Amino acid sequence: MLSRRLVMHAALLTSGFIGAAWAQAAFPSKPLRIVVPFGAGGVADLTARAVAQQLSVNLGQPVVIDNRPGAGGIVAAELVAKAEPDGHTLLLMSNGTAVSAGLFKALPFNPRTDFAPVSLLGLFDIAIVVPESSPHKSLAELIGFGRANPGQLNIGTINIGSTQHLAAELLRTQANLIAQIIPYNGTPAVINALRGGQIDAVVEILGPLKPQINAKAVRLLGVMGANRPKDQPQVPVVRELPGLSNFNVSSWNALAAPSKTPKNMVDRLSAEVAKVLADPAMVQRLAGFNVQAQSSTPGQLAQLLDSDIKRWTEVIQKAGIAHQ
Repeated sequence: MLSRRLVMHAALLTSGFIGAAWAQAAFPSKPLRIVVPFGAGGVADLTARAVAQQLSVNLGQPVVIDNRPGAGGIVAAELVAKAEPDGHTLLLMSNGTAVSAGLFKALPFNPRTDFAPVSLLGLFDIAIVVPESSPHKSLAELIGFGRANPGQLNIGTINIGSTQHLAAELLRTQANLIAQIIPYNGTPAVINALRGGQIDAVVEILGPLKPQINAKAVRLLGVMGANRPKDQPQVPVVRELPGLSNFNVSSWNALAAPSKTPKNMVDRLSAEVAKVLADPAMVQRLAGFNVQAQSSTPGQLAQLLDSDIKRWTEVIQKAGIAHQ
């Protein structure tokens, strides 16, 4: 006959296993919130909403978007970093999170330690364009002109410290160009300067440039990522040029949770995001925003964040960009 003590011990163990299993199965137990550091209607917001819509179906809980623009993404990131780590509050993280580590003197959060990476969502091509009237018909010609004519090549970007601005600075360094990098206050301003002949080329996210490219107002010379655009395979990438084989810059968005979020919750969210982004309909939907659907494991996202923090901090220092 089993002793009463043994029976009670077995019962406690069983109840513990059942409780742990129930806790895991019960997640999520309430609506989820994705805090977006941009206003409504932009590409990042549209991407988050598309993914949230399908995540809601898969998880059986509403997934709401909370737009918190301001201070270069710091407002949204601080809110999530200090949120309850119960898996129900997520941050739409971007490469801007990595840039902020090197750009700001002090942050109210640590990008490396205050978040639990969940998964990548998508990649955005960064393009190099020239006016349609430009004598530079290829990326190789533009780079060749810059090398042969020190100080005569002017490249426009948007705001100082933006990914586009830092990508242009990185290109200048790695391509051995003596060129002027001129920041403008937004895409319309830099495109107007390009079309007005004030600058020779622009480095900008490909999506917002598509209308100008399609109207043949500007010419797309190349992109900065790892691969040629799927819808424009004739467009080269920078790393195809001699001496630039290691050049690879893309903008990205991802999801992250507060750092103390339980691992089982992070893993569940990561797996669900992977399912969403593997759906051909979602791939096509994001492509309509000029976003390449791309999931990752939490570890892969952590590595990407860490490498981007190192890279952009070094670029900021070399370019002499003042801390904000």
